[in-house]
Amino acid sequence: MPKPQGFSRDERIRRTKDFDRVFQHGTRCKGRLMTVRCMPNALPHTRLGIALGRDWKGAIRRNRAKRLIREAFRTHKHAVPPGFDLMVVPWSRWGEPSLDAVAEELVRLTLRATEDAGR
Repeated sequence: MPKPQGFSRDERIRRTKDFDRVFQHGTRCKGRLMTVRCMPNALPHTRLGIALGRDWKGAIRRNRAKRLIREAFRTHKHAVPPGFDLMVVPWSRWGEPSLDAVAEELVRLTLRATEDAGR
């Protein structure tokens, strides 16, 4: 039985230098639930980074937001063009959105940001 495709280590932005590069030079698109910053990365795959502001209170709420974003990326990465670094910053006032709402907005903002980034 084939193993389900997950969110591998290669698909994560892990280094502070890479986070800072996307924050400083990436194309930004704002939505109702989150802001997505995007920048080409010269890799054959897209990487995801998640940053939550200081106004996110409560570990349960922060972790749920990050899990929803990672799952939305994992299940919809086929809809995102390869070769980009994505930085997702969810709004602290986002409430309790469904996975479908998060995925729809993530894909929509990512496509708009990658278009603006020059691809």
